[in-house]
Amino acid sequence: MSRLIDRFIKYVKVDTQSDPFSETVPSTSKQKNLSNILVAELQEMGLEAFIDDLGYVYSKLPKNTTKDTYSIGFISHVDTSPDAPGENVSPRIIKNYDGSLITLNETYNMDPERYPSLLKVIGEDIIVTDGNTLLGADDKSGVAEIMEMAHFLVENKDIEHGDIYICFTPDEEIGRGADHFNHDWFKADFAYTADGSEVGGIEYENFNAASAKVTFTGNSIHPGSAKNKLINALHLAMEFHQMLPVFLNPAYTENYEGFNHLSSLDGEVEKAVSRYIIRNHDKELFAKQKNDFLTIAKYLNEKYGSKVIDVEIKDSYYNMYDILKDHMYVVDLAKKAIISTGLVPIVEPIRGGTDGSRLTYDGLICPNLGTGAYHFHGRLEFASINQMEKAFKVLVELAKLSVK
Repeated sequence: MSRLIDRFIKYVKVDTQSDPFSETVPSTSKQKNLSNILVAELQEMGLEAFIDDLGYVYSKLPKNTTKDTYSIGFISHVDTSPDAPGENVSPRIIKNYDGSLITLNETYNMDPERYPSLLKVIGEDIIVTDGNTLLGADDKSGVAEIMEMAHFLVENKDIEHGDIYICFTPDEEIGRGADHFNHDWFKADFAYTADGSEVGGIEYENFNAASAKVTFTGNSIHPGSAKNKLINALHLAMEFHQMLPVFLNPAYTENYEGFNHLSSLDGEVEKAVSRYIIRNHDKELFAKQKNDFLTIAKYLNEKYGSKVIDVEIKDSYYNMYDILKDHMYVVDLAKKAIISTGLVPIVEPIRGGTDGSRLTYDGLICPNLGTGAYHFHGRLEFASINQMEKAFKVLVELAKLSVK
């Protein structure tokens, strides 16, 4: 195997899941286990590298030319999603995938008829899970590719480039990856997150995003004497959910269509809490979706004669295109790098978000690049070795393009 894939397999075996219910930074201390490995490897390359108290890794390849250059940043995240098990990851390589059904274990398999992403990797070597955990390619594929780019540039000092800044963030999967980013140290003119899917992808449109916490307060009475008295908080939660627009269920949406996604529901008769994520590329539709939550709560509170429902909505990030549209040269450089590796740029809206969307609004223009990995956040996650190798080459080409 190549050094890049050796890195990747090493990294995915480190459990780095983040925790949305934690109040610490990072949300789980185990994320630092990988971060410390990365710092040690960067220092072994002879680079300046450190981890701060909050779990962010920073490094820099100094400019090696007197020519006029850009300072470019590359960013990915060490944490993996809490949506599927992440401990004891056991990756398996399938050589020259032939397009047939892949059996992961007795319960889980991947059929290309149901998962057409597999059709994009026929003839390639791919890495899959054993069906018991996620793989962690989101975003350890990006981490490995950036690390390999750095190592390659250190070994090939004849390749001229400007200052190259690197950051590996914690807690991206729970929307906090940019919360404590050190803009004072990271002096790039612009940056790229390596956190996309198909290699050749360049993404600069993402959802506007918010989270909603809906608290339902019931009135618990013995069911034997409950008539006209009992208010079941779980029933309230179901009634509330049924009043949301049916076709804004993410199972019915694609491309630029927004959604309201019920991510958890916990509770009993007396109290229940539903948590939603709200997404839309369009600002006005995004605002309407958030207002729907407030309107339904107002109606039901009036229906029941008291405040049985409380809604808390918090914006998470916004569509980076609203800022990036005035800096499209950053996208053009990425397209040029992709073409230089023999690929055709793939421009698609992100049905999600990355650290880059937050960072763009904080002043660091930061579109997203494909890494060659697919089916994020679940046991069916996989990565193409061939595409990861190409994604690494795209990063090297971008480093070269830092020379104006």
